Amino acid sequence: MRKTDKPIENIAFISSPTDEAEQARRRLAHRYGSVSPKNADAIVALGGDGLMLQTLHRFMGSDIPIYGMNRGSVGFLMNEFRMDDLIERINDAEITRLTPLKMDVTDTSGQHHSAMALNEVSMLRQAHQAAKLRLSIDTQMRMEELICDGVIVATPAGSTAYNLSAHGPILPINAPLLALTPISPFRPRHWRGALLPNHVAVQIEVLEASKRPVNAVADHTEFRSVQHVSIEQNPDACCYIMFDRRHPWEERILNEQFRY
Repeated sequence: MRKTDKPIENIAFISSPTDEAEQARRRLAHRYGSVSPKNADAIVALGGDGLMLQTLHRFMGSDIPIYGMNRGSVGFLMNEFRMDDLIERINDAEITRLTPLKMDVTDTSGQHHSAMALNEVSMLRQAHQAAKLRLSIDTQMRMEELICDGVIVATPAGSTAYNLSAHGPILPINAPLLALTPISPFRPRHWRGALLPNHVAVQIEVLEASKRPVNAVADHTEFRSVQHVSIEQNPDACCYIMFDRRHPWEERILNEQFRY
């Protein structure tokens, strides 16, 4: 994490389509002025975690940091909403660089697709039968057959999201790791997943794909009836998220590990 390298003066405001968020956007824009995102030193996103994730995807690779303020129901990725001292808060904020995962997919018809994920790539059974998956790391087969409802490859940023709900580990935000977490594993029944170096490529092959169809999802982008998925980091498509220094992301993730 680092502080801003140069003073931030020009701000673009983005809000979710709720009355509360839109009203906050208008009030802040009137008070601090507003520019278009392409001319902004920073972007302020007003809403919940869903809006923050969408905004990070939208401006991925732009080098424009995103500062969120909570005007939604969930705000793990957001700072506290306050009208006062916004410029000072942004200039004093810590910036975390996020490196997304690139998901390359071949579906059962032979078509190729790709998408980015900041939180996780997940593969999910599409019908009533459990999925059968073969797992390889850097082309070396590690598990010949995993029978399950699905599997997740999560970044540290995403380790507190779907991965945590599936009983996967919480990763410190700067840990050079990925979490590979099964969803309701049936065979091997007691396998709880793996921690992987973040420089590896994960390959997942769907076995009996016509009988046991599987979907692949990168954050909010989904492809149906997939045959093969390859997942690895894409350092050329980074984005930046900002947190108040008095409540940094590292502390939030540490707190999550002691909730009961």
